Amino acid sequence: MTKKPTKPPQWLHFLLRKRLNEDALEEVLGDLHELYTRWESESGVFIAKLRYLFQVLFYLRALPDGLKKKPVPEHFKSKPITYTAMFNSSIKIAWRQLMRSKGYAAINIGGLAVGMAVVLMIGIWVWDELSFDSYHKKHDRLAQAWQMVNFDGNNSFYNSVPVPLAEEIRSKYADIESSCVSTYAKDFMIGYNDKKLMQTGIFAEASFPEMFSLQLVQGNINSLTDMQSVLLSESSVKAFFGNEPALGKMLRINDKTDVKVSGIYKDLPSNSSFSKTGFIGAWALYVQMDSYAKTAASEWDENSFQVFALLKEGSDMNQLSQKIRDTRMRLENPPAYKPAFFFHPMNKWHLYSDFSGWAKSTGMIKMVRVFAIAGVFILLLACINFMNLSTARSEKRAREVGIRKTLGSQKFQLLYQFFSESILIAFLSLLLCLLLAQLALPFFNSVTGKEMFLPWSSWIFWLTLILFTFVTGILAGSYPALYLSSFRPVKVLKGTFKTGSGNVFSRKILVVFQFTVSVALIIGTLIMGMQINYVKNRPTGYQQDRLLEITMHSSKLRKSYDALRADFLKTGFVYDMAESEGSITSDFGGSTAISWKGKATGTSPLIMASTITHDFGNTVGWNITNGRDFSRQYVADSNSVILNEEAAKLMGFKQPIDELITISGKEFRVIGVIANIIKGDPFRPVPPSLFTLNYKRTTQVLLRIRNEAATSQALSAIEKIFHQYSLSEPFDFKFVDDKYATKFATEVRIGKLAAFFASFAILISLLGLFGLASFMAAKRTKEIGIRKVLGANMLQVWSLLSKEFIILSCIAFILATPVAYYFMNNWLANYEYRISMPAWIFIAVAGVTVTFTLVTVSIQAIKAAMMNPVRSMRNE
Repeated sequence: MTKKPTKPPQWLHFLLRKRLNEDALEEVLGDLHELYTRWESESGVFIAKLRYLFQVLFYLRALPDGLKKKPVPEHFKSKPITYTAMFNSSIKIAWRQLMRSKGYAAINIGGLAVGMAVVLMIGIWVWDELSFDSYHKKHDRLAQAWQMVNFDGNNSFYNSVPVPLAEEIRSKYADIESSCVSTYAKDFMIGYNDKKLMQTGIFAEASFPEMFSLQLVQGNINSLTDMQSVLLSESSVKAFFGNEPALGKMLRINDKTDVKVSGIYKDLPSNSSFSKTGFIGAWALYVQMDSYAKTAASEWDENSFQVFALLKEGSDMNQLSQKIRDTRMRLENPPAYKPAFFFHPMNKWHLYSDFSGWAKSTGMIKMVRVFAIAGVFILLLACINFMNLSTARSEKRAREVGIRKTLGSQKFQLLYQFFSESILIAFLSLLLCLLLAQLALPFFNSVTGKEMFLPWSSWIFWLTLILFTFVTGILAGSYPALYLSSFRPVKVLKGTFKTGSGNVFSRKILVVFQFTVSVALIIGTLIMGMQINYVKNRPTGYQQDRLLEITMHSSKLRKSYDALRADFLKTGFVYDMAESEGSITSDFGGSTAISWKGKATGTSPLIMASTITHDFGNTVGWNITNGRDFSRQYVADSNSVILNEEAAKLMGFKQPIDELITISGKEFRVIGVIANIIKGDPFRPVPPSLFTLNYKRTTQVLLRIRNEAATSQALSAIEKIFHQYSLSEPFDFKFVDDKYATKFATEVRIGKLAAFFASFAILISLLGLFGLASFMAAKRTKEIGIRKVLGANMLQVWSLLSKEFIILSCIAFILATPVAYYFMNNWLANYEYRISMPAWIFIAVAGVTVTFTLVTVSIQAIKAAMMNPVRSMRNE
């Protein structure tokens, strides 16, 4: 095989190029290459390279002046073109382009700014949702114990578990670092000297503050080991003591228990599950204060409190859930509802709270994903505006592209120029975007119920914003840059260039996409609103208007029922008064220890049991469908019960009156049946419920204000009577209709968010449509002039410009309808009590879409139709 010849040392060529002029360089290199080839064949590679080196050095030493490279005079030297210079040039050209077309620049910048502002606000909201509870340093290891129970074949999920479970998991499982029992957060009357305030708080075991990383500014984090100690938040300290020292001061809870302030912790952020916790007391103290808690502390079948656990580093939460699953069923006398415990991790509390199976959950995360996707689509709508206007005006840039290519510009240089323009517009839009976002944020916070802000001092925020703006500029400018840089200079300079049909078709597709997204958002928003209103207007089974609920924090009110009621009625403002255990707007006291004649063996349905006083039915205005209400005329009513229709149906009574029911071993006689009243979730069926008399367990006073009474005067009179019986207790009242409305807070918030974003999507689409229509009208000015000269009237000209956009909006509606129907039908499937989507809503949206399109396009169409044809044709 013939050996392949080698090349002479290239670094020696570099030396020759530095010293020889261009004329001599080629000849010298040719001669040297011939010599190198001969030397290599005669003596080998090493000798050839060595002789080549000496020969080059000889040339450089004995080089005649005529062959030397002459130095270039300084004034003839040109600086090399750098990327910085290229960038500066591109920005200057881009700025001039904007100044030449200020109207279109304003539409582009305005559209992008609105889209970016919406995405920025969605991004802040999504981040706030995803970072919920991340304030707590150990949130990735914290969990709450839940249980899945089975009532008559139906699975239900509760975060109230037996108190002994805390000690069980703490002592038996090495993967548990610590655990604690806690009450649910509720309002307590806290007193300091003569000042009495309602404060939201919890009572928990001593490990709670350390587990949840409370940041103490004063005091001892382990102070809850003393049952007479309490921790206060900074805002609570401010409310009670102002600027005075708080440590060591004594407070009184519910006018009967004294505690000492032993620590002050920083207020928890709004995106914490404990954000409203103003104080934390000792669990041991609560057991001493509350007789039920004392009983429940050792009972495995009492489920009214929370249990939290902190896992050790590296522990597997799913494996631990499997271990504790059958804890209760392994003990004596397992209940028929078969509780199965599991751990729900803290980083899922907020977004994964709807359970579909044991330890399987979803929830608000669905809406977070939906709105994140909606934000992407809204940004795409804004980018499409830029694409459409840029490509529509392509003929105005064609000659520029042709000349640039003729003078030697490469495609990448043209792409660089056009991308520079789009990025410049994106950064100009960013300035307007930040202004819009800052102005809209207070309203956005009121809609979302949050306290969000733009983190101006965060470098991560600015870095993210710059990257986001850069990507937006690239995205918006991608299609225009590729399209404009593809023009052929020969056609452009000959004047034979025409905008291709492919470009027009692409613009139509983009317009259809814009309107499809907008129409789908409109349909979705309207259906959300209809579903919320449908459930809001669902019959509640009682009269909510002018019904007042007062929480009793002192036993003095419970001991004076008859006198208190008589004094309220004497004011003339109160129609009637009653008391109840728990609020009428929440289910309370479910029990499976209820039996009746004919109950199927082995079944244990959950029945909600409420205790009330006489006059409850008359006060709330419930509807008795069979039998009678409780009455003072019948002493035996203390052992009587009233069922709702759902309970009567469950028990299978043909005639429920006088039937006997056993509740926790005590026998009650049915005296009446009422129409179902909604106390719990209004989106779900009403559960079977029953009502019994018990004056000792009541916590709420219910008052109905007379229809003819002025509300402000009635409240003043009621408060005066209230303080006659409990001078120190705050007048803590709420209207029942307002409390009931809070059940729809999440759905209403989602509906408002959807409407908020849909409005911006429509605005962006119409802005782009307006810009495109104005350009199309300007482009066809001469055609319109000729048509008018030939006799076309205003309606014909208007039709010429509007017809295409109407057709596109109709196509968008046809595409959007099945998409919206599919997604909204899936959303409605989450609710048992829901609407069926009416056809008229789709027809109405179609009409609104066409109307908006007509109005937007008509502004430009009528303007073009009214133009004097002489002006449009004078240059022909």
